[in-house]
Formats: sequence, structure tokens, C-alpha cells
Amino acid sequence: MPNPPDYVSINASRCFYEPLLDRINMPPIEHFDSSEAYYNSLFHEVIHSTGHKKRLGRKSIIDLNVDRKSYQYSAEELVAELGASYLCGLTSIDRKVLIENNALYINGWLKVLKENKRFIFQVAKDAQKAVDYIVN
Repeated sequence: MPNPPDYVSINASRCFYEPLLDRINMPPIEHFDSSEAYYNSLFHEVIHSTGHKKRLGRKSIIDLNVDRKSYQYSAEELVAELGASYLCGLTSIDRKVLIENNALYINGWLKVLKENKRFIFQVAKDAQKAVDYIVN
């Protein structure tokens, strides 16, 4: 990935991307049920990081005041989840281990998907742009 974010493990209980500091926090791999689960979570956060203004500049990452109940937040989470799925596929990570967890996660955003039928197309396009940026 060109121009990658910093990577730290300062909070051993949570995975997250911090746009202000442009860094990803990941607990140690031992804290996950499997290596597949670790990399799926890492890929999710890496996809978020592609939204930083010095990369692809997605508004959902640049605008730090995004409400967690907003359309914009929902879109960003789906971009990250779809992008992580794409990266798992590219790296041959066994999806059978992860599919139930991913399905539950995406199910949480179904309301937005039902309200706007074109939403998924924009999200999928943004996820593909993020993956393309990462794999160059």
C-alpha cells in the first residue's frame, strides 16, 4: 500500500482507525479467534485508512463530526466491510470462517440499504477504489 498509515497496538481490546493521527490500532493476533479473523479486522481498518485526505479523501473519513447513525457513517462501514471481503478474497483467506460474522455485521446496515436502492452500488464502487489503492 502506498503511503500507509501508522500501525500500533496501544489498546489491546479494540480495532480502530484514527483519522486525526492516521493510524490503525490492532490488538495482538493472539486476541483473535483465528488468524483469518485478525486479518479480516486489519483489512477493515486498512480500508478505512484509504479514506484519509492524503489518499482517496472519502468525506466519511475526512469529516470527523460524522454521526454514527448517519447515512455517511453507514456507507463508510460498508465500504470497509466490503473492501475487507475483497482483500480476504485476494489473499485467499478462508471466508467460511468469517462469513457468519460478516453477514451479521452487514445485516446491521440493511435499513439504509432498503431506504436507498442505489446505495450499495456507490459503496461497492468506493470499496473497489480502496482495494485498488492498496494493491496498487
